[in-house]
Amino acid sequence: MVERLSRGPASVHGLTEPFALSQQMISKHIAYLVRARLVTKTKRGRESICTLRPEAIKTVSDWAISYRQFWEESFEKLDVVLKRMKKAEVRDEK
Repeated sequence: MVERLSRGPASVHGLTEPFALSQQMISKHIAYLVRARLVTKTKRGRESICTLRPEAIKTVSDWAISYRQFWEESFEKLDVVLKRMKKAEVRDEK
């Protein structure tokens, strides 16, 4: 759904078409995206039009990148510790 909205605004009905989900489930999903401020929903006549908020996606992306860097650094440190333990284990077996 977010990928589709990255190509431009779409009606709720238009967002429902590619999914094998009920209109109610799609509306619920959209409501979560709106609540998370990733998407805005406006009325145009009888239709509801959804628009992606790129600045919100950028905020999420920046957060994910920094979190990824944290975990990669943590795993690298863990790898160093495990290699030391392995070497110590080999030495103790001799």
